[in-house]
Amino acid sequence: MAEAKKSRSLGALTAFANAGFRRAYTQVRVDEAKFLRHVRRAHGLPIESWPQMLHLGPNVIAPIAEGTISSASKMAALEGAGLGIGSFLTVVPDMGILATITLRMLQKLSLLHGFEYATEADNVQLWIAAATAAGVDLGRDFLGKQAMEQMVPRIIDRVAVKVGQDVAEKWAGRLIPVVGMGAGAAINYYFVRSWGRRARAHFAGRHRAVRQRLEAPPLTGASQSIALYGAQRETRA
Repeated sequence: MAEAKKSRSLGALTAFANAGFRRAYTQVRVDEAKFLRHVRRAHGLPIESWPQMLHLGPNVIAPIAEGTISSASKMAALEGAGLGIGSFLTVVPDMGILATITLRMLQKLSLLHGFEYATEADNVQLWIAAATAAGVDLGRDFLGKQAMEQMVPRIIDRVAVKVGQDVAEKWAGRLIPVVGMGAGAAINYYFVRSWGRRARAHFAGRHRAVRQRLEAPPLTGASQSIALYGAQRETRA
């Protein structure tokens, strides 16, 4: 009986997570120009477009990325505390809002490392990062067999299963409303923070590989100035 109840709960959480991430996929998009203006103003970066972030080093990007993760984690905690007081009845809106917060964070981390998501291929890369953040190993066979237009929905399916598994047992505390408020805040905070840090490591690896290729030929113009700025920041750090 207990095993059947646990299986039903897991199935429900997986379905809620799937619905939340699919809705976020179609509806959530960070305003790239607005975020660029914010990052330039707040951190004094001499960039005119996101790809120019590829000329900046990790000592410049990492603190901004960590701040982005921290902000998203706190927002998720507040949301979890507010909806946690309603126990399991609020799981549906909670998973939807949590998916939105998480995807916006991933989009910002992608931009901060120089990777836009204007094309279908870019979107696939963003969701590969989401899978990495969730701890899902897609494998080369999976990526090689999927058509481009089918890849993101299939990745979302796998991510949703993992999210359901990770959250199912932790959500037990939320079945008691008073405990649920604190449990909801804690679960959401650590969920988003752990996803953010794994995603940041993923993007940092891609950024490092691309940056090494870009630095092979001589830089000119704006790229040279940005690279020099980054080098000076790293030296001071």
